[in-house]
Amino acid sequence: MKPFRYTRARDAASAVATVAADPGARFLAGGTNLVDHLKLGVAEPDHLVDVRGAVDGSVTELADGRVRVGAAVANSDLAAHPLVRARYPVLSAALSSGASGQLRNAATTGGNLLQRTRCPYFQNTATPCNKRDPGSGCGALHGHGRDNAVLGTSERCVATHPSDMAVALAALGAEVRLLTGEGERGVPVSGLYRLPGDRPEQDTVLEQGDLITAVDLPALPWVRRSAYRKVRERASYAFALVSVAAALRIEEGRVVRVRLALGGVAPMPWRAHHAEEALVGRPATEEVFREAARSEFAQARPGRDNAFKVPLAVNTVGAVLRSLAQEEGA
Repeated sequence: MKPFRYTRARDAASAVATVAADPGARFLAGGTNLVDHLKLGVAEPDHLVDVRGAVDGSVTELADGRVRVGAAVANSDLAAHPLVRARYPVLSAALSSGASGQLRNAATTGGNLLQRTRCPYFQNTATPCNKRDPGSGCGALHGHGRDNAVLGTSERCVATHPSDMAVALAALGAEVRLLTGEGERGVPVSGLYRLPGDRPEQDTVLEQGDLITAVDLPALPWVRRSAYRKVRERASYAFALVSVAAALRIEEGRVVRVRLALGGVAPMPWRAHHAEEALVGRPATEEVFREAARSEFAQARPGRDNAFKVPLAVNTVGAVLRSLAQEEGA
């Protein structure tokens, strides 16, 4: 491991100022992803700035009905919080499906959003990876591709985003609160991430020194009927081949409101806008659900090893929405 300096930030503003002024500095929170990368040689920062005690670690209901989640809230605490379980079951379920109990106790809300891909070519420094080493090539394009993305890819990168929580937050339309050198601002979760294009090394729109301080969950009473389903190789401690976060509102047998986001299929949490538009006003039947899901994958670009993801995603969307529709009619 490469030696580095360690600073425990006294507050968020000083942490931002320190990291913004030092290109070799990185924020450290739970460390469940970054510490792995230090061990693997994927990341070699000169300076780690610990923000675990510098950002909020509480869940608060705001006056307008939104719920604010501090960036330091542990994944396990957020999954179990009464407000989250009652109002945003899709988020509680997504968090509970991630990693293991021990990791969920350490991982933070802010850190979870910024975790990097688990593509084996990214994590193995002996292989080419444009995300890790820009210009070196993409080993996954013609190598092992079972876990690769089928939407939003480029010739330079086909890696998927690993977070379960981010998929649920994308479906909810949550907002990420940031502290930067120029002050505070908010960014929609779906706007936090960027597709690889010709710069796959840049996962998000954040600049050096930008710090996630909180996530705001919207006041949407109808998303209490929501669910998260994760299809993976084993029952726990595995990343999604395909995951679906969904919320559904039906009136007189027709879809009037729907939120749908996908994981395991793209380089970012994928908000399924095409499918949502195809569903509103239509009969709430499984065939309609599957037809809408197929429309989302019209531009999919699967490889030889991961073409199964398209029908798997279509079937999973159909099953999740069917289950929510049956609950609605119960």
